[in-house]
Amino acid sequence: MSIQNFQFAEGEIININKPLTWTSFQVANFVKYIVKRTSTTKIKVGHAGTLDPLATGVLLVCTGKKTKTISDLQNMGKCYTGTIVIGATTPCFDLEQAIDNYYPIAHISDEDIHNATQPFIGEILQTPPIFSAAWVGGKRSYDLARAGKEVELAPRLITIQEFSITAIRRKETFIEADIFVRCGKGTYIRSLARDLGIALGSGAHLSALCRTAIGEFKIEYALSPDEFKAQVVAQFAMPVS
Repeated sequence: MSIQNFQFAEGEIININKPLTWTSFQVANFVKYIVKRTSTTKIKVGHAGTLDPLATGVLLVCTGKKTKTISDLQNMGKCYTGTIVIGATTPCFDLEQAIDNYYPIAHISDEDIHNATQPFIGEILQTPPIFSAAWVGGKRSYDLARAGKEVELAPRLITIQEFSITAIRRKETFIEADIFVRCGKGTYIRSLARDLGIALGSGAHLSALCRTAIGEFKIEYALSPDEFKAQVVAQFAMPVS
C-alpha cells in the first residue's frame, strides 16, 4: 500500500474499504475525526453513496473542495461481487433480519439460474427494499419500516450492464449463487436478489456483498480505516490515539 500525501483542505477523495457491520455514516465520521485533528480550521467531510452495514468494499469519502464532486461520484458506474441464497427470504432481503420464509428449489437447475439473470440486464424497473435509505414523505424508508408502518416505494428505472453467476453451490435446503454485477446509480443488489428468486419460482436473499469499484476507484487500492489512520498519523506526526 503506497503512502499518500493528503491535502485535506484542498480536497481529497479517500477510497475506504468499508468494514463489515460499519455503517457508511460511521466510516465518514471516523474519517472526519481523523481529518479534524490535522488542522485548526474546519474541513468539510462527506461520503458519496451508501453501503448497507452488511456490505463491504469501496466507499468514497471526500474532504475540502472535493465535497463538491460527491454528486458526480455517485453517478459513476459501480461493480459488486456477492452471494445470493436461493430458497429463503428475509424481510430486508439480506441477513440484517432473520429468515421469514423457505421456498422450493428442487425444480431449479444451474442453467435456470444462469438464464434467469438475462432479463435483468439493460434498463429495468426496480423497486427498492422498504428497509433502505429511500425517502418517503420526508423520512427514510427504513425508519418507517422499523416503526412498523406500511411503506410503498415506486419502481425506479435503473441500468445493469452485467449480471453474471460466477459459482453455484447446492445445499440440502438452499442454493448459493455467487454473482458479479456492473450497474449504474440507484441499483439495489438486495432487490436484485429478491427479484432473481421470484424469477426462479422460489425466494432469495443476499448473504454477502462487496462493492469492488466506483468508476476508476478500485478495492485493490482502498484503505481500511486503520490503514487510513496510520498514514495520516505518519504524515502529520500526530499522536496515536
